Amino acid sequence: MTSIIAAFQFLTIFPTLIKRMFTSQEMGRAVGWFPLVGVALGFALFGVNYAARLIFPQTVAAALTLFAWIAFTRFFHLDGFMDTLDGLFGGWTPERRLEIMKDSRMGAFGTIGGILVLLTKYAALSEIHTSSLFSAILLATTLGRWASPLVIYAFPYAREDGLGIEMKRNVTLREIIIATLTAGLTAWFAYGWLGFAFMLGAALIGFLAARYAMRLLPGLTGDIYGTVTTLVEMLTLTAFTAIHPS
Repeated sequence: MTSIIAAFQFLTIFPTLIKRMFTSQEMGRAVGWFPLVGVALGFALFGVNYAARLIFPQTVAAALTLFAWIAFTRFFHLDGFMDTLDGLFGGWTPERRLEIMKDSRMGAFGTIGGILVLLTKYAALSEIHTSSLFSAILLATTLGRWASPLVIYAFPYAREDGLGIEMKRNVTLREIIIATLTAGLTAWFAYGWLGFAFMLGAALIGFLAARYAMRLLPGLTGDIYGTVTTLVEMLTLTAFTAIHPS
């Protein structure tokens, strides 16, 4: 239970039974429960969307859902995505890129990238057929938080200090199995056998993003983990607009 609570406290604003700093071992074990956080987030976001559609048109409901998406996750993953864009495209050496990514100030690359991600998510939430919105949202939130454990386990970390390296050191194959089982059951529940195709796509997106980052950096960072989650969420929603347009 402690590792599950750690995962929820780390990734969301949802209230938890324990409010404290968790050890590096607890945070490593928490990685296995990231997809479970995605499941809870998916149900919460669909609830927001469903309630909003009772009162407002789908476009307004989409905006409110996106607002809740950002609020429930404390801007966490999107902030990592924006920092990653600033670092990867704003620096000329690995050291300078890592330095930029640690800077809390937002640059042009991150700002433009963040706007484009939000616009794409908003457009997708507006255009997906209402009968498929639950599946789309649940798959996006769950698979986004499944792809990040994969790259945490599979790729080296870029720095020698910070929460990210402690988490990386304590993630084992056990956590990946737990995360995969959770994501697989959710994918099947949300979309049947086609859910496994989305899992394959999420893994591919995560590994391609990580491999690209590894060309420019000596390893991954927490910001890149957030980037993987953000890309998988966005592209999952985008795929649903092609399969189930309104």
